[in-house]
Amino acid sequence: MTAPAAEPRDPGLQPERTRLAWRRTTLSGTVVAVLAVRTALHGGASCAGVLAAALCCALWLGFLRVAHRRIRALAGPGGPPPLAFRHAAAAALCTMAMAGCGAALLL
Repeated sequence: MTAPAAEPRDPGLQPERTRLAWRRTTLSGTVVAVLAVRTALHGGASCAGVLAAALCCALWLGFLRVAHRRIRALAGPGGPPPLAFRHAAAAALCTMAMAGCGAALLL
């Protein structure tokens, strides 16, 4: 018994999935930033709460910039270039710092 012939791989699927993952992550970051602002302003605004919400929004903007650059690179002609280390590090740091700001607002 012979194995079925493998279908040729579509090279456009992987960049499309990656682009959609960047969009989902950006949407999640947007929700975190909005909830941070809501939490900071709920029940009276404290100085620390407003600063944490502002920092969360600034981090969201930084992540949005990195994600937008990557989405544009994935949509370009030819194969997408590899993600630069500094962009990957910036995205990871923004994500972790946003999580930290969100946790600080809850405490």
